[in-house]
Amino acid sequence: MSTLGSFIWSIADQLRGPYRPNQYGNVILPLTILRRLDCILEPDREAVRGLAAKYDNPNRLKNEVKKVTGRPFYNTSNYSFVNLLEDADGLADNLSDYIDRFSPDVDVFEYFDFKKEILALAKAGLLREVVTSFKAIDLHPDVVSNADMGDAFEYIIRKFNEAANETSGDHYTPRDAIRLLVDLLFADKDADLTEAGIVRTLYDPTAGTGGMLTLAEEHLLAQNPEAKLSLYGQEYNSQSYAICKSDLLAKGHDATKIAFGNTLTDDAFKGRQFDFCMSNPPYGVDWKQHAKAIMKERGEAGPNGRFAPGLPATSDGQMLFLLHLVHKMRDPEDGGGRVGIVMNGSPLFSGAAESGPSNIRKWLLEEDLVEAIVALPANMFFNTGIATYIWILDNIKQPDRQGVVQLIDGTSFWTKMRKNLGSKNRELGEDDRAKIVRLHADFTDADPDYSKVLRNDEFGYWTITVERPLLDESGHPVVDPKGKLKPDTKKRDTENVPFTYGGSTAGASGKVEVINAYFDAEVKPHVPDAWIDWAKVKTGYEIPFTRHFYKYIPPRPLAEIDADLEKQVAKILDLLREVER
Repeated sequence: MSTLGSFIWSIADQLRGPYRPNQYGNVILPLTILRRLDCILEPDREAVRGLAAKYDNPNRLKNEVKKVTGRPFYNTSNYSFVNLLEDADGLADNLSDYIDRFSPDVDVFEYFDFKKEILALAKAGLLREVVTSFKAIDLHPDVVSNADMGDAFEYIIRKFNEAANETSGDHYTPRDAIRLLVDLLFADKDADLTEAGIVRTLYDPTAGTGGMLTLAEEHLLAQNPEAKLSLYGQEYNSQSYAICKSDLLAKGHDATKIAFGNTLTDDAFKGRQFDFCMSNPPYGVDWKQHAKAIMKERGEAGPNGRFAPGLPATSDGQMLFLLHLVHKMRDPEDGGGRVGIVMNGSPLFSGAAESGPSNIRKWLLEEDLVEAIVALPANMFFNTGIATYIWILDNIKQPDRQGVVQLIDGTSFWTKMRKNLGSKNRELGEDDRAKIVRLHADFTDADPDYSKVLRNDEFGYWTITVERPLLDESGHPVVDPKGKLKPDTKKRDTENVPFTYGGSTAGASGKVEVINAYFDAEVKPHVPDAWIDWAKVKTGYEIPFTRHFYKYIPPRPLAEIDADLEKQVAKILDLLREVER
């Protein structure tokens, strides 16, 4: 829990009455951002005002300000938290002037519609009191680190969403999960990342409040303080976008690289690829309202489009983000790219053979893009206790990883939290994270309880349609005009035949041989008159993660169960005797 966030949220008590609890965030969030930027601007404020008087052109002014302060943004107002309160009657107008005079790239307050809130606060007689409270907080990065500021923002958002009965998980990802994702994303590139003066790009299409981008940068700079990581992101929630953009502005990043909008329908970085991509997309979110635009793009883009491999069910769009990220990986000839994405279990197995999800898995595996999948502990996220998985993809795998996928069961590596945060009551401690990262690095089957390495074709299967003859009233098979047996649709059945049946290592090329072997051994002995309709054979791929790590637990002996039942019966009889007395 963030102590700073708790303190800032306590200021919201001043809003009680004119504001309902689910409206507190409309005031608290933008004022927290404003105070953070205000503290950063304060040391150079007079110098910037002097430059503003000298240069009228915004671009020229921006360049001159950056030369003097090193910052990509500025504010030319005569007001700040230092003197806003000196003019009690003009506070609302002066605060609006302060917001208006930020450099054009600081558009974050527009997404809160904060000027409307300023007028509402003034009308309720609360503006001076709230501004006074925020003036008392020093939010300069030298006092409040970026990590602590991020924790504070996330605490405030969680409180805001709890009051509004919304899901906080839609806006940010727990820091412990992000750290594991970052560790795995950079794992095979750690040596390269220590090179002097390296420049790399990182992209998050569901940026939220920017937690993933921030922690990834911290990871890289811890390894190589001279490295530069250019951060790109897109976010569709206006408040999260505003926080993300202001946070990166405060750290000196180019704010134009953080875009507002829906990534699936309006890719803000179309045509651009990245060294690293990461995301925690929304799970189980319906994309019906965007289906027309997505299907249109798929048709127009052809085989090289981002959604070409297939489309998931419109009830769950997370695999669309998966495809989008793969499309954003830097081409192998340009150095390649890596992807880290957190998803629930659905993308592992949903959809029958040749359905959209199955075709997406088929493409990913046949293109040898999936490096590893890690099962996370349950109850890791704030708004759900369901199973979640980290997928790591790479389009230039290390030689020993080519043609295979590593599955890691990390469900038992967790630490109990002292206090629950929504559905989250478990976290990945440093030791837990280190164990999972070590399993990934060791890349072995030596500890099959936690790590398994499987060939890509071990996830493939064929769905075959087994037919049986239709019989007439006299019990004779019915044939069509060409003399072929007519099938009895009521007795029609389907079977899934693994590529690996009978120990085959031929993969998809073993189709006829393997299916016939399966049919002869598993079907024919039971229904001798059956046959395979080869025209209906379909190819599918699934990743049955749980099955690979299934541990058989034998049932208790019957005598032990009987003894327990007798004890319970005895207790019930004793209770009945007490009632009868």
